[in-house]
Amino acid sequence: MEGGIPRAAAEELDAADPLAAFRERFVIADPELIYLDGNSLGRMPTATPDQLRAVLEEGWGEGLVRSWEGWIDWGSRLGDRLAEHVLGARPGEVVVSDSTSVNLYKLAGAALEATPGRGTVLMDAEDFPTNRYVLQGLAAQRGLRLHQVPSDLDGGIDLRQLRSALDRDVALVVLSLVSYRSGALLDMARVNELARSVGTRVLWDLSHAAGAVPVELAATGADLAVGCTYKYLNGGPGSPAYLYVRRELQARLRQPIWGWFGQREQFRMGPTYDPVPGVERFLVSTPPLLSLAAIDPGLTLVEQAGVERIRAKGLLLGQLVSELAAAWLTPLGFRSASPSAAERRGSHVSLYHPDAWRICQTLAADAKVICDYRTPDRLRIGPSPLYTRFTEIWDAMDRLREVADRRTYLSRPAGLARVT
Repeated sequence: MEGGIPRAAAEELDAADPLAAFRERFVIADPELIYLDGNSLGRMPTATPDQLRAVLEEGWGEGLVRSWEGWIDWGSRLGDRLAEHVLGARPGEVVVSDSTSVNLYKLAGAALEATPGRGTVLMDAEDFPTNRYVLQGLAAQRGLRLHQVPSDLDGGIDLRQLRSALDRDVALVVLSLVSYRSGALLDMARVNELARSVGTRVLWDLSHAAGAVPVELAATGADLAVGCTYKYLNGGPGSPAYLYVRRELQARLRQPIWGWFGQREQFRMGPTYDPVPGVERFLVSTPPLLSLAAIDPGLTLVEQAGVERIRAKGLLLGQLVSELAAAWLTPLGFRSASPSAAERRGSHVSLYHPDAWRICQTLAADAKVICDYRTPDRLRIGPSPLYTRFTEIWDAMDRLREVADRRTYLSRPAGLARVT
């Protein structure tokens, strides 16, 4: 094809890819399908079915209730692995439990309870909707003001605006390290520094960052964080989330959902709630073991690959998307909807087009390319470095160009489906 980067260049990148062998450790049911939605749901590792079969047959089937002896602290053990290999945290600071939204509620509620006398919660106006809803509910319950700092749809929140919104009335700041829509990447160290200057804390959502970009919670002095395991960590649909609480802060916070998995000497069945001193105090109840077990194989692959190498390939994949889009798609009504500098993005790239939703449908139905759509008019392209090839990017962008050029998407319904 004329213009842009020749396919041979993508083939050379694949040949030199140090992570190429990891693709074979994922289930690729249809080799012709190009899957670029790993930022929403990662592919299934080939080891996952055997892992689940072992829990089902040996743990549940044979061991029955006796298996809880090995299951009981699985969330803490997975948390320590996430801390060491993915999140840049210390042992005893991360635990796997519940969903991202529930963990956000728990940590935000605990932080607000520990910060009396302050009346404002800050968040990015363009953050993921469930974060907004959780904070709206907490603010309404506590009579607080929720200040949504204006944010650029493509470039993310401006730290100058964030700094001007920070004062001694701010009880908590909630931000996503990587924007779900544009992929814009924040400077965690700088934001934490700004928050400390007014004596407040930041609660980070790492859902679009963990397993794709290096995260340094301890080194940047982060206080609180949550995130999911089903995107770049490939834990499966609805796999349990994780939460992080800085060690020095744990004993000072009491989360709002008091459950027996956070109770000291839980099997004594004590009459009153007395939480353990460590991060396990943020647990609530019996975890979904099958979903918890499915996290292990995906996390193992990330550990073996190393987040630094994953990030290096992710930068190259994103750059290829951006360069091909600039050369091929700009004349067809597209423009970049992500930060232009690769280092200011996570691992997904967004493109603007007024008919992005219909184009997304057409790609999936007619061109065997799976990406996704986000309102109001964004096409998200989310390669996952552990299994996405450079030639897949080239081919997907070529198919996207053909769909846009032929305008075959015009036959698709403009109304949004239940899932986009």
